[in-house]
Amino acid sequence: MRHVARIAALAAALTATAAGAEEIGPAAFVSLPAADVVVLGETHDNPEQHANQAAAIRALAPKALVFEMLTPEQAAKVTPGLRLDGVALGQALGWEASGWPDFAMYFPIFSAAPEARIYGAALPRDEVRRAVSDGAAAVFGAAAGIYGLDTPLPAAELEARIRDQREAHCNALPEPLLPGMVEAQRLRDAALARAARQALDETGGPVAVIAGNGHARIDWGLPAAFALVAKGARLISVGQIEVAATGVPPYDYWLVTGAAERDDPCAALTGG
Repeated sequence: MRHVARIAALAAALTATAAGAEEIGPAAFVSLPAADVVVLGETHDNPEQHANQAAAIRALAPKALVFEMLTPEQAAKVTPGLRLDGVALGQALGWEASGWPDFAMYFPIFSAAPEARIYGAALPRDEVRRAVSDGAAAVFGAAAGIYGLDTPLPAAELEARIRDQREAHCNALPEPLLPGMVEAQRLRDAALARAARQALDETGGPVAVIAGNGHARIDWGLPAAFALVAKGARLISVGQIEVAATGVPPYDYWLVTGAAERDDPCAALTGG
């Protein structure tokens, strides 16, 4: 039954994409359809995309903000006073040691909704690493089944997700490792969906989720996991891409932005 429910949720998401997906600009944030949860995707090091997220938050006025980048323990450290001071907040979160891009890009998102409750969805790194070897269900725990983690992925989806992991890591990872990387991604998606569900239950919404574009995909990202545990809730996903789409991206709405200035992201993995 869980397998049937998962396939139904994915089919509904894909149908919604085909029927209503469209490219938008930042001005359209004020006219997005009403939703309980809005997922705002990003390329992590792109400042233009973070500025768009802050604009979206100001327009949406969410009661809760869920961050991929924060653990629940970090989220609990965000006090009203700290949200007025980007330097102090970044220090309290230990952001510089976290490995995420410059906090100056993220702080306007926090300050755009000063009354919103902050939730963190990040998992300890050792749990994510364990998902690579043991699988997402083993790490997630007793609730794994309701998030679809104990159901094997359909062969075509698994193949597509392995291909995405291969390309995302510059074709530099050993092939046997790639299915485990997919499991780690499934774990993170479920953790984000769990945090979004908690935020919605506790605040009544709307909830905004700040996460990478991969997690924002409606076909197999956190929206698909969320659909399994919050069937009566309305979720909208907004992706941000750096090049014009050649097909229909896997989001309800998407923005095309400029590309961030960055060094070759593959150099460290390939030795180039």
